[in-house]
Parts: sequence; C-alpha cells; structure tokens
Amino acid sequence: MKPSFSRLWRGGDTSDEARRLSLGAMTNLMCRGRKRGLAGVIATQRLAKLAKNVAAEASNFLMGRTFLDIDMARAADLLGMERRAAESFRDLARGQFMALGPALSRRPKLVTIGPVTTASHATGPVLVPLEPVSAEDLRDIILEPVQEFTPRPRRDSRPPPPDLLAQLDAYGAEREAEEPAPAAAAIEADPDQLWELVAEVVAGEGSDYKPLATLYQDFQLRARIQGLSRNVLELGPFHRMLATIRAGLNRERSESEDWKQAQAIAATLPEDVQGVFLLLARTALDGETCPGDEALARAYGTHSLGRARRQLNYLEEREVIVLQDTPLGRRVAIVGLGWQTA
Repeated sequence: MKPSFSRLWRGGDTSDEARRLSLGAMTNLMCRGRKRGLAGVIATQRLAKLAKNVAAEASNFLMGRTFLDIDMARAADLLGMERRAAESFRDLARGQFMALGPALSRRPKLVTIGPVTTASHATGPVLVPLEPVSAEDLRDIILEPVQEFTPRPRRDSRPPPPDLLAQLDAYGAEREAEEPAPAAAAIEADPDQLWELVAEVVAGEGSDYKPLATLYQDFQLRARIQGLSRNVLELGPFHRMLATIRAGLNRERSESEDWKQAQAIAATLPEDVQGVFLLLARTALDGETCPGDEALARAYGTHSLGRARRQLNYLEEREVIVLQDTPLGRRVAIVGLGWQTA
C-alpha cells in the first residue's frame, strides 16, 4: 500500500486530490484484513463524517455518547438498531459504550470500560504540594521585620563610541585642505583623429553586424591607446559619425550643409534605421544607383535581405523617402531635399 500525504491549505482544509488519495488509502487498509497482517483502528468524534466504505469494513464497534442527531442516526444504522433506540446515545455516561462485533457481542450491548490501571514508566516534572504550616508560623513570617538591603553601587556610564561619520568628514576636510597633486595634462582630441579612429572601427572584420555597444567599446579602447579619454566622444555623436562613414562619405563632405540637412532628417528616425536612410541619402546625393539588398542589410546590421527590404517600406511610411519601381530597377527619392538615385 502506498503512503498517502495530505497537503494542508488555508484554514486547515485539504485539496480534493488529497482527500481522494487519503480515502482510497484508508479503504485499501480496511479491506486487506488480518490475513495481510493489518488491522485498522479508527477513532472519530464525528461518525457522520466517516466515509461509508471505510466504516463498512470495520468488524467491531464501540459507540460512545453523542448529541448530534446525524451522528446518532449513523451509529444506530451501523449497529442495526431502530431509529427510536438512537436517542439512547444521549444518556450514556462516561465510560459507557454500545458494543457490537465478533470480539464484543453479537447484538448491540451496553458495556462499561473502567479506569486505566497501567501507567507509563516515563518520569516527568510534577507539582508537589506545599508542606503544611501552622498559624503561629504564618504569624511569625508576616510580622517578621523587613530587612534593609543596601543598594547596588551604580556603575558609571561608558563614554559613547566615536562617531564614524564625523571622523570621515574630518578626514575628508583634511584631504581637501591638502594641495592636490598635479594631474597629467589630457590630450585634446583632434576631429581628424576621431574620424580616423571611427573609420578603423568600421573597417574591422565583421563590424557591420556587431552591436553598437560593442563597436563603441572598440572605439574607447582605441582612444585609450592613443592617450585620449574614454569619454572623448559620446555615444550619440559616435553613432552619427559611424553611420556617416558607413554611408561612404569623407570628413570634408560630412561638414557640408546638404549633409547636415540629411542628418537632421535621420535624427527623427529610430537609431537602427538611421544608417539605412543615410546610405540612401548619400547615393541619391551623388546620383548613383539605388543600393542593393545586401548593402541595405549591412547598413541595417542584419543578414536577412527580406528584413532589409522591409526597412524601405518603413521609411516610405515615415514619408522621408519615395520608392519607384522602374524597368531598370528601384529608384529612391529623398523627401524635402530633392535628391534621387539614378
């Protein structure tokens, strides 16, 4: 027989699954009988709540005093008594039971169970009654003069522990008072040098498909090697310069007014499609043919050509470009600038 465990929920209730498993285990135990070396003994205060399949397998019954009508009716039914005789369970005294079974009686019979004569050999703490005291002794105890107790010497309070925050503030004030050591002069960044560093990052192997954060870390490492500060170029300007170099422009053309207008339009777009727009703007500015799907995929940073083509539809929905399908191929016009690919 498998053991059954009942999980308790809030309020002492059990789940339906636990109730079903517990009932099945109890019924299985009671059905096995003495041939299997098992004998179930069930004790309950609410006979009506005991499952019928479990109670029906019991052989001997001892029914004690109860006051609930439903329990008395259930007890009379198990003992084979009449309904009118069920009221007798109210009148049972302490230690009296109605017995039925092969080991007790063939018919319902009133039995009395006396007090227990055996006791446990385990010892434990018990209360011992006080010794009897005479009235004269009690009078002497009450009238006994009160003893004067000298107060315990008062201990001087210890000084409070030093304030750690105050010590840190004092130490910081002393450090500020000291003359700071001369710091090494930082090398000023040259715009041409920054452009070359970003161009080296773009020329790196697999740079088209690397995340922006990885490329920015590569740029910071190259800047530190050149003696520049890590924050010599913030992430936003770095991204714009990176997209401009990927579009195919040099530094002189990137300073032109026309290209600044293209960058202003790109700033209104999400960062992931700015490179695609700037590539289209550069080809339209130079009057070249529209870039192919592979070039658009590299500008978008993906290997999926279909995803790159969907960016053209997105840019057209944003009303920054106009797509034209001609027999010679795809043509793109930049809205607001008047540039168009060949």
